[in-house]
Amino acid sequence: MTADALRDILGAARTIAVVGLSPRPTRPSHGVARYLRDAGYRIVPVNPGHPTILGEKSYPTLTAAAAEHAIDVVDVFRRTEFAGPIVDEAIGVRPRPQLIWLQVGVADEAARARAETAGIPCVMDRCLMVDHRALGV
Repeated sequence: MTADALRDILGAARTIAVVGLSPRPTRPSHGVARYLRDAGYRIVPVNPGHPTILGEKSYPTLTAAAAEHAIDVVDVFRRTEFAGPIVDEAIGVRPRPQLIWLQVGVADEAARARAETAGIPCVMDRCLMVDHRALGV
């Protein structure tokens, strides 16, 4: 995916579902979600273990979150072995997200291929916050 294409998607996006968002401020997911919220995105936490995170209602699944919010970007903070089912769930969400993002250390080529076959770009093993800053969105 080119930098311009990524800039366009992130510039148009309004709502980011953060799968695996931790309520602990020391966790990377928390810092990235806080940064994205401060950058103007609506953050939708997906973590079945907590009712609220960052002052937002947390959902047990991506599907449950998408029932109440139009999700533009799915940002995944789960280990690689859990990424495939999350990508599959994102593919099934209607309306579909414009982008699936697997954070640093998370890579699943088969899941990326399934997302891209469904028409959803998938970025792997990169930090959304770092790229957002670098792109100047």
